Amino acid sequence: MKIRYRYPILVMLAIAGLLVAVFAQNGYQPGDFQSSNPNYPKPNPFYFEGKIDWNLLGITTPQNAWDYLQRGMHFQDDMDDVPDAISDYQTSLSMNSLQNHTCQIVTAATLVNGTVPTQLTPPPCMFTLRLRLGFLVRETDPNTAIQLFQEVLQIDPQRLGVNTLIAETWVIEAQEATDLPTQQQDYANAIAAFQAELALSPVTPQSMALTGDAANNSKVHWELAQVYEAIGQNNQAKSELQAYVSATKWHSDVYPWRIALANSQIQSLARVK
Repeated sequence: MKIRYRYPILVMLAIAGLLVAVFAQNGYQPGDFQSSNPNYPKPNPFYFEGKIDWNLLGITTPQNAWDYLQRGMHFQDDMDDVPDAISDYQTSLSMNSLQNHTCQIVTAATLVNGTVPTQLTPPPCMFTLRLRLGFLVRETDPNTAIQLFQEVLQIDPQRLGVNTLIAETWVIEAQEATDLPTQQQDYANAIAAFQAELALSPVTPQSMALTGDAANNSKVHWELAQVYEAIGQNNQAKSELQAYVSATKWHSDVYPWRIALANSQIQSLARVK
């Protein structure tokens, strides 16, 4: 066993040494100020919202909304520190807010003297920030989570998966509701959001000819079926399960056991009068 692992370790050490040499050659040392760090992108006018390795950024003290977003992602993904991640996301949001006009929704590139401007004031609103914070608080503060997800749809109305997050949050609200009218309204809101998600990826004759898919988005059909069954609408539940099975025909499911369960549920619902 020792012989098996010797050479990979040597290779890893060699790669680490090479990276150190490259960084030293480029004049970068961890802790360098943002303006002199080649790994620190200029976030304005258009933010790069992907995660950059926190150690490569070399940020000592976050200074703007983008910095706090990056540190929040570091806390969440690398340190498994959700409370500090939420705190940084909230600070970032206070600097990138639709309510206090510290960010703007960009829908088109407006040229100035024939070129894209080098600065936007205020800077663009970030969707990643809202998605991450909304997901982390959707069980403890579902109303805030829904508001954040709705802001994402203002920023990018075509972004897939956001309506699903809204629907799932409404389901959480429904399951925790203490009175029937509120629960019914929460489930109705969830159904509307799930249907809005399906509408973003419609099944058309052209798409069916190209892919063979007779239904789309198995995840949404599965979750819709559970909602309909919870409110006693068995015919709709059966229809959604059939769409789910159809959607998994060519693409399966990340939880393939659900396919057999769906077929069993379809048979059970067919016997319910």
